[in-house]
Amino acid sequence: MTTARVETSATGPLAGVRVIEFVSIGPGPHCAMLLSDMGADVLRIDREGGNGWANPVADRGRATKTVDIRSEAGRAFCLDVAAKADVVIEGFRPGVMERLGLGPAQMLERNPRLVYGRMTGWGQDGPLAQTAGHDINYIGLTGALAAIGKPSEPATVPLNLVGDFGGGSMFLALGIVAALFEREKSGLGQVVDAAIIDGVASLMTMFAGLIPSGSISVERETNILAGCAPFYRSYLCKDGREMAVGSLEPKFFNEMLEKLGLQALGNCQDDRSQWPMLTAALQQAFLAETQAYWTELFNGSDACVAPVLTLEQSFSHPHLRARETYVERDGVHHAAPAPRFSRTPSAIRPTLDAEAMLASWESH
Repeated sequence: MTTARVETSATGPLAGVRVIEFVSIGPGPHCAMLLSDMGADVLRIDREGGNGWANPVADRGRATKTVDIRSEAGRAFCLDVAAKADVVIEGFRPGVMERLGLGPAQMLERNPRLVYGRMTGWGQDGPLAQTAGHDINYIGLTGALAAIGKPSEPATVPLNLVGDFGGGSMFLALGIVAALFEREKSGLGQVVDAAIIDGVASLMTMFAGLIPSGSISVERETNILAGCAPFYRSYLCKDGREMAVGSLEPKFFNEMLEKLGLQALGNCQDDRSQWPMLTAALQQAFLAETQAYWTELFNGSDACVAPVLTLEQSFSHPHLRARETYVERDGVHHAAPAPRFSRTPSAIRPTLDAEAMLASWESH
């Protein structure tokens, strides 16, 4: 395991960008982590006791200051630091920051160049804007959850990756960076309304665009990307572990069959009536040996077959080790900053001192 490169001075493409993160959970902290890794100075405005989800990985690379934002002194502090910042990230329900006197109108009046990022599930408006929700609700409303799982069974919940992070923090980060880019031309900041439902709807565009032509389906019985196809699903091995098969293209499919000694089934890929038989043959083949055996057999091939690893196992996979996809810091495994930049590399920054950060903002 590689030891993390820790940078006190920022080197990434966002070096010099100043971010205020109002403490939240899920996508807000993840977005702030991404910006920090890319070099931004992130000051978290925390509440007494924190957010209840202390996370040494997602919370890395920022300074933290506990502030009672409901008090007059706390409000004044936040407005003062926002006047020196480039970005604000908040994840409250619509209207909360306005009632606190910390909404976009108040902050942009003090700092017209401020990019004000708002992270919610339902968005800033619409009939559901004021109601509670979680990842599962947002992906449920946008068609994503209905497409995941086995036919005639309840939908399979894909952790909270699709909503909170795929449709949430990643789109908030993209919106913030785009607004910073536009500011270079206009000189003005703006509000970024990042709603998880909007982001997940965008993630579903491949399906939305191909369904009308019949090129793809989101019905679990017929969606080849949802596990109904024998050449795009996981199989149990002799030791109870699994192998992930993604042999979509004929040449990859045929290479998989060759490795398994099932070349005679090479004409079955496009014949859906043969899929039950093909599935049974593949199940029997993979059950004959352990995951380690199949991993070694398929290693380096174009069959698109890979082991299904736990998170802990992935830390030591040879390819991920070679790329230093995970790094170790203070005994904790971190995903290395992503994406990678050739000239302005990102880096995991240490926990920063809030007072020192604020002093630097005053002097520049």
